[in-house]
Amino acid sequence: MGAQLRVYRRRIRATKSTAKITRAMELIATTRITKAQRAAEAAGPYAREITRAVSALASRVSDHPLLTEAENPTRAAVLVITSDKGLAGAFSSNVLKEAESLAQLLKEQGKEVVTYMVGRKGMAAYRFRDRKVEDQWEGITERPTYAHAQEIGTALMERFAQDTSEGGVDEIHVVSTEFVSMLTQRAAATRALPLEVEEVDEAELEAAHGGQALPLYEFEPSAEEALDRLLPQYVTNRIYFALLESAASQQASRRAAMKAATDNAEELAKNLTRLANQARQAEITNEISEIVGGADALSAASAGSE
Repeated sequence: MGAQLRVYRRRIRATKSTAKITRAMELIATTRITKAQRAAEAAGPYAREITRAVSALASRVSDHPLLTEAENPTRAAVLVITSDKGLAGAFSSNVLKEAESLAQLLKEQGKEVVTYMVGRKGMAAYRFRDRKVEDQWEGITERPTYAHAQEIGTALMERFAQDTSEGGVDEIHVVSTEFVSMLTQRAAATRALPLEVEEVDEAELEAAHGGQALPLYEFEPSAEEALDRLLPQYVTNRIYFALLESAASQQASRRAAMKAATDNAEELAKNLTRLANQARQAEITNEISEIVGGADALSAASAGSE
């Protein structure tokens, strides 16, 4: 019985130590969420304004290569944004499932899928399954910068500009995690190229322009040349915003996972303490029984001798 009690006490100490670690990681993730949210919010106004400018340009130019879909697309690039570190619940696995669903859909359409990966977790999953990755970026998912987005965007757009017979692609898709709230993060896939210009909703338009139509732009030297310079920035900004949202979602998912781990560890420690108390009570009861039994035996022996 004493050995069992020692086992319980050892497990209680180990469980409480684990709870301290997960609680600390939860607090760290909470502080990092705030920074990641601020970065995403700071990038929001620029993203909205460049969308409006590209919308105005797209209305003037209809035959730009980045706006025109190929007649028979055969190759599609998929940028998958996962995490570099674990202990974030189902964050990376949800992104990989969404990427797998998108790849299956593209293959059904007769397109070859070329994968670009961001994050060590995604690379580890693809290596385990022996899947090919065209290019990869690691160590940037927690604190992405605009330079990282430019590097990724340049690599993807160079492939988009090439002919498919030379290794180019006809489409570029981005699979990342959207930050909905502290409790909700959603894996989603969007097409970056050929460009699908997102329209601004009425509420946002009213807030920005007092309910008036988009302002009329004058382009110098021409709308085509302006679009040539603006579209790469637009695509890079979309990748940058996806990286920022993914960073915030990663920390929120890690916070939730660590909170659940802490709660489970505390509950386990309570259960083990209850079992340890029961084992201790049983041990005390057994010792009392042995003492009482010994006293009765001594009494019986004394009575017999008399």
